[in-house]
Amino acid sequence: MPSYPDPVVETPAGAVRGGRDESGEFFRAIPYAAAPAGTRRFAPPAPHPGWSYVRDGTQSGPTAPQPARDFGKLDMIPYFGPGWVRGAEYLTVDVRTPAADSGKRPVMVFVHGGGFVTGSTRAALYDGSAFARDGVVLVTVNYRLGVPGFLDLEGAPANRGLLDVVAALGWVRDTIATFGGDPENVTVFGQSAGATIVGALLAAPEAKGLFRRAIIQSGNGTGAFTPEQARRVTSAAAAALGVAPTAEAFAAIPDERFLAILPALGGLDLRTDTATDPLVGLSPFSLVLPVQPADGLADGPAGDVDLLIGTNTEEGRLYVVPAGNLESSTEADLLAVAARVYPDPDAAVAEFRAERPDATPGELRSAVLGDALFETGTARMVQAHTRIAAGRTHVYSFGFRSTALDGRLGATHTVELPFVFDTVDEPWLRGDTGLLGPGDVPVGLAAQMHSAWVAFAKTGNPGWVAYDPQRPVVQIFADAR
Repeated sequence: MPSYPDPVVETPAGAVRGGRDESGEFFRAIPYAAAPAGTRRFAPPAPHPGWSYVRDGTQSGPTAPQPARDFGKLDMIPYFGPGWVRGAEYLTVDVRTPAADSGKRPVMVFVHGGGFVTGSTRAALYDGSAFARDGVVLVTVNYRLGVPGFLDLEGAPANRGLLDVVAALGWVRDTIATFGGDPENVTVFGQSAGATIVGALLAAPEAKGLFRRAIIQSGNGTGAFTPEQARRVTSAAAAALGVAPTAEAFAAIPDERFLAILPALGGLDLRTDTATDPLVGLSPFSLVLPVQPADGLADGPAGDVDLLIGTNTEEGRLYVVPAGNLESSTEADLLAVAARVYPDPDAAVAEFRAERPDATPGELRSAVLGDALFETGTARMVQAHTRIAAGRTHVYSFGFRSTALDGRLGATHTVELPFVFDTVDEPWLRGDTGLLGPGDVPVGLAAQMHSAWVAFAKTGNPGWVAYDPQRPVVQIFADAR
């Protein structure tokens, strides 16, 4: 076979050398902002100073500081990636393109999940080969996490991780044409925490004009902390570190110590007189906003944006099954979880039980978690976007049941990702501890779902009619067997 030289792209910041494979061309670890080192960890993202040499874009780069995540018997490395890969210059993007030429192809920008504390572009699940194969330029984004990204501090802008994503979208607007993409046809999409960030972008004035379409996979339109809740987390973090709750004091502390105090922040009671804990104690970090994204869409670009949005049918099982809590959960455990999110937990549990009369406490606990973390906030976002952008909201539900962990994992959180990225045939997703399990996986379902995402990015129509309260059409993605 003939060999071709590695592609080199001239960006406004400098030249980048990429690589080439059967799906097209790839460019890794391209900076979209200056390195957030030292005091800059708590500053807004700043323009990168650029470089005068040909930068190597064939190798993956550093990741944001983050702790290791353990999901018991389930192998979640494909989702979280390698963890913390040290290096200051981690505000970067990876680009997958059919060709870095003058073609004006649709662009998709992916924002990873991980509870606002983990994740990176290096996760195997986010391989963009199938998107490039199908004529889409895929951009994946690293952003600040944990304390540097989301802890609310005096003297620092709030939601610095969100500001990073806005900066990355600005980079896409200014640069993606050199990679064969169309800056006028950008779809931003995310999953879990990344999806919640996408929801916030819909309500963010600074995001106007940066994207045309959005996809929210298992996000939470009501997942932001109130300023009062954020102050509780900040006070606990400052106490654990023995410093004042200011950006100046935190700037003197190394990232290792920020990671070391995370266990002390776990399980904080964030219930207030006006708000429940939107993350049910699973993460001490979220967006910090005075108004939930679903209630603030009029302030941002949402009215001009097509939206594809949905959840999985058994979201909460990820937080119950791998740890063995599906079987061990008691009525007390169930009520304790419900008390974090419902003003009247007894009445809420009774309602769940009426809908699932044969469910065990563990199964009900899973249902409560799925509702609180994703389903209620997604429903609010659907209603809000339908009002402000009539005819531009498309809703889906994903129901394929993974056979992992003796068939108990089911259609849980994250299971849709291999179908969206069309990677269901990868061996690292299989086996009893792999995300998709040892059983048969419908390749046709992956083709259907991936094609819908590509069609939406190209045209705004994923293949089914828009949602209307009078005609609430929801596209079901599930194994046809």
